Amino acid sequence: MIPSSGRRLRGAWNTAAALLILAVLLFPVYWMVNTALQPASGIAVGWFPSDPGLASFRLALESQGRSMLTSLVVALGAVAVCLALAAPAAYGLAQSALRGGRTVVFTTLITQMVPGIVIANALYSAYAELGLVNSYLGLILADASLGLPFSIVLLRAFMVSLPAEVIEAALVDGANRFTAFVRIVLPMSRNALITAGLFTFLFAWSDFMFALTLNTTDDVKPVTLGIYQFVGAHVSDWGAVMATAVLSAVPAAVLLVVAQKYIAAGIAGGSVK
Repeated sequence: MIPSSGRRLRGAWNTAAALLILAVLLFPVYWMVNTALQPASGIAVGWFPSDPGLASFRLALESQGRSMLTSLVVALGAVAVCLALAAPAAYGLAQSALRGGRTVVFTTLITQMVPGIVIANALYSAYAELGLVNSYLGLILADASLGLPFSIVLLRAFMVSLPAEVIEAALVDGANRFTAFVRIVLPMSRNALITAGLFTFLFAWSDFMFALTLNTTDDVKPVTLGIYQFVGAHVSDWGAVMATAVLSAVPAAVLLVVAQKYIAAGIAGGSVK
């Protein structure tokens, strides 16, 4: 048995190691905020802002506010499309005795490994013929495809564990398959749906490949593409660049904090069959 003093010492070392790792991980975030608050415009700034101000944030909002709104619309649209397709697909794979179901799931996982540039180039040719280049709908559909395989696999893993007796009871009471799916399966899968939706939102919010490939004008310019162009135009004003990066990270950070408990429950529920 390890003495209590030894356990305390080991606990102190573990805590110190965890704090050190956390500091290393959070240092880029700190430096980004620090640079955004610095009055100087160069890349060489002090460890702490001597005269902090919000001028860089005002410039970032003036130049990238529309791009952030575009990213928000595209990301929310991608979540809606992704969940509308992934939920029934996952339910069919989980509850139906579909021959080759495991092969379908495995193939779905394989699609996650296809390089994004390959998909983007193929989509551009199709979008040019369909008139979806430089459109919100085109970017929403493309970004929804980023989270669709992950959402199907996650939701299927969760729906497999749902008790079949509950669904059968709803069918006995007169509900059809669709009604049972909407009123029974979806509410019981809330945590998994929130998890899948959040990851899809993050995929769409951080997408750069589709934004760059499927847009040739500034009509539909997400914030990732806006930051890319902003860096080129203000490479000497790193305060404004970092302020833009800080503002673009806020929505994702807020969603992660708010949905933290649902993510943990959704992943844990999907990992147990």
